[in-house]
Amino acid sequence: MTCHLDALCFDANDPARLARFWAGLLNWEMADDPQGGIALLPSDDTGFRLRFLPSQTQKTGPNWTHFDLTSTSPEDQQNTVAKALELGGRHLDIGQGPDAAHVVLADPEGNEFDVIEPGNNFLADCGFIGALASDGSQEVGYFWSAALDWPLVWDQDQETAIRSPHGGPKITWGGPPLAPKTGKERLHFDLAPPVDGDQQAEVDRLVSLGATRVDIGQGDVSWVVMADPDGHEFCVLTPRRPLTNPSGR
Repeated sequence: MTCHLDALCFDANDPARLARFWAGLLNWEMADDPQGGIALLPSDDTGFRLRFLPSQTQKTGPNWTHFDLTSTSPEDQQNTVAKALELGGRHLDIGQGPDAAHVVLADPEGNEFDVIEPGNNFLADCGFIGALASDGSQEVGYFWSAALDWPLVWDQDQETAIRSPHGGPKITWGGPPLAPKTGKERLHFDLAPPVDGDQQAEVDRLVSLGATRVDIGQGDVSWVVMADPDGHEFCVLTPRRPLTNPSGR
């Protein structure tokens, strides 16, 4: 068995505040995190946790990935936007223009996300978190498809997307041009081998697929820090049991 996507992690200047925002918007349960942060446990088929880890570093540029949240009607889209603003979010202008059907917002620490208009065919069969929309190459889409054993659900014009066979959000990569990397990412994936798996064997497999081991000053820790072919960091944890969601996965 390959590793599974255990969590999407946020570096947060105020983990409690950021966790409260996303817990309120997603209606997910908050829990303590073993590394001193706060975790959110999904109440749907998302299949991975959110983790908010303490960091003193300030956000300086756009994140490499962001949530696309879905809507079932114009009223539903408006309600999601209003709820996000009430929880501490704000509107964000990234050049989308006044005629854009989607609404671009930022959470209390400036992490971008979109509230997508109803009737979006690409996300039609997805839940509230429709996608993690990412800056990345076609090569990195192929890498993550092999790394997670998730099939490609889109591969056209150098744009790629994958999705777990169990459902949940899609992860998409928009192809070139790619934004220049300017330091450690504020968001990263945590991967975990299966409970009876081997961390080093999984690291070796990921290296064979195109990943590299990297040193970001992590010191002597139980997890292994790596980077995908585009240079985005992720961590390989010690083996742990995959998250079980209410649907029984």
